[in-house]
Amino acid sequence: MSGPYQARPVTLVHPVIAGYDGSASARNALAYAAGMARRLGRPLLVVYVSSPGVYCEPLTGQVVGLPRDNDALERWLLTELDQVTDPGELEVHVRTRRGSPARELAAVASEFSADALVIGAPRHVWHHVAGSVPGWLARHASCPVIVVP
Repeated sequence: MSGPYQARPVTLVHPVIAGYDGSASARNALAYAAGMARRLGRPLLVVYVSSPGVYCEPLTGQVVGLPRDNDALERWLLTELDQVTDPGELEVHVRTRRGSPARELAAVASEFSADALVIGAPRHVWHHVAGSVPGWLARHASCPVIVVP
C-alpha cells in the first residue's frame, strides 16, 4: 500500500488500538483513537474482528468455511479511517482477526503492549443483560479500555 499505511509492520509497540465493526459508535471510537494516537505520538492500530465464518450445512451436516478477503477488509478499514479523520502524520496499521471480538481485542492489546484500547458502546439493549464486549474487556484487557458512545 502506498501512503502512510503499513499493512504488515515488523515491530509495533505501544499502539492505541481502535476496535472497529462499522457501527456509528465504532466510527466515533475510531476518530477518538486516531486523535489519542496523534496526541501521544503513538501508532494507531485498527482491528476488525469477524466471526469465524464457519457453519454447518443443514442437509448434509458438512462444516463449511466462508473465506473472507483480508486485503479487502483492510482496504475498507483504511477507507473508514479516511472518512472520520485525517490520518496524515499518523503511523497506521490494520489487522483483521476471526473469533470472539472481546477475546481477540484483548489478545491484540496484550500482544502489542497497547497503551489503550478504544471501542464503541454496545448497540443493543440485550448486551446489558447478556454481557458486552466493553464489560468483558474492562475485566480482562491488559490496558485501559475507553468506550465511546
